[in-house]
Amino acid sequence: MRTQLAGLWEIQTSPRCDERGRFTRLFCAEEFDAVRPNLRFVQVNHSVTVRRGTVRGLHYQHAPAGEAKLIRCIRGAAFDVCVDLRVASSTFGKWHAVELTAVNERQVFIPEGFAHGFQALSDDVELLYQHTVPHTPSCESGILYCDPFIGIEWPLSVTSISDRDARLPFLNPAVAGFAA
Repeated sequence: MRTQLAGLWEIQTSPRCDERGRFTRLFCAEEFDAVRPNLRFVQVNHSVTVRRGTVRGLHYQHAPAGEAKLIRCIRGAAFDVCVDLRVASSTFGKWHAVELTAVNERQVFIPEGFAHGFQALSDDVELLYQHTVPHTPSCESGILYCDPFIGIEWPLSVTSISDRDARLPFLNPAVAGFAA
């Protein structure tokens, strides 16, 4: 399902269930051509967040290592947020959130030019990330989760955030962003 932010998609998977359990296809290149032709993932990451209320992000990689991501929750529940940082976009600085849970089987596809973060809605949240570009430390950046320009409405009080994430800057709409 397309969102109001161009290129950002919520994906609903369809498990096949029987008496043995269930089987879910997480990605099929042919089916994903409608979302992004020739999509190729080169790295898969798994994050575990132990405490409810923890916020991770808002992270992104800038050029030349801008990345697209496909994210799924495999345990617990997360309030997953994407922020459009494409300066020429009509939705620059706007955010979209989707609740990802191990039960609802949703995924979110985030194109290049977006920051990403999430808040754990339960203890022991596990997310699976597929990336189109390897992690490149020299290109990593982020925006403070409570940036007033963006105005994300986190569903819970923030109980934990890393020192690194707490020191991220505000988005400066006059100078920041990606080429669309």
